[in-house]
Amino acid sequence: MTHFLRDQDVQIWLAARPWLDVRSNDEHTLISYRLGQALLRIHPEADASVVLPAILMHDVGWKKFPPEQLAAAVGPNPRYPELQRAHEIEGVKIAAEAFARLAIPGLQTEAILAIIDGHDTRKKAISHEDALMKDADKLWRFTGHGVTTIGGWFDTPPKETLAMLESFVLPSMLTDAGTAMAQALIAEGTASAFMADLLHIEVSP
Repeated sequence: MTHFLRDQDVQIWLAARPWLDVRSNDEHTLISYRLGQALLRIHPEADASVVLPAILMHDVGWKKFPPEQLAAAVGPNPRYPELQRAHEIEGVKIAAEAFARLAIPGLQTEAILAIIDGHDTRKKAISHEDALMKDADKLWRFTGHGVTTIGGWFDTPPKETLAMLESFVLPSMLTDAGTAMAQALIAEGTASAFMADLLHIEVSP
């Protein structure tokens, strides 16, 4: 295996990639895709042909906005919260154009676009596939890559970033599998963040 993308998803990735070279969205998307595959193994009843293309295209809309505003559009106290909805709207347009151009036989375009349209701002899932896509997207935040990236946006060290994610993002997970995976990543991340402190701890006499 040279990569983990499904053969039928490679052309979707290639269409999405030019739109993802802002705020590490390309790397975020690939990690979320792999996390989505892990969730789908736990939920084989869900339709991977909806979940995985939606993950690949979900954040393409961010490139339509000034790069300096992107980090300030998310988080507990965003300065540009309107961009959360705006990037969904633009993402649907970009994805729809890409899907029309690719003309992939059997692609469930309407279901995929419906998930992209609301993947951040719609708190409740409209389908099982939507719930898994949302959880895969959010799970990235708890990974080492996510913690480092988000910490860079807000200038916070890993300990503070993980604490923020645990209080702000963890309660929004929609599936038991997603919640368990997030808790495991928090446990690993917290252990790593405190590793140096604990390796050099001294017992007071």
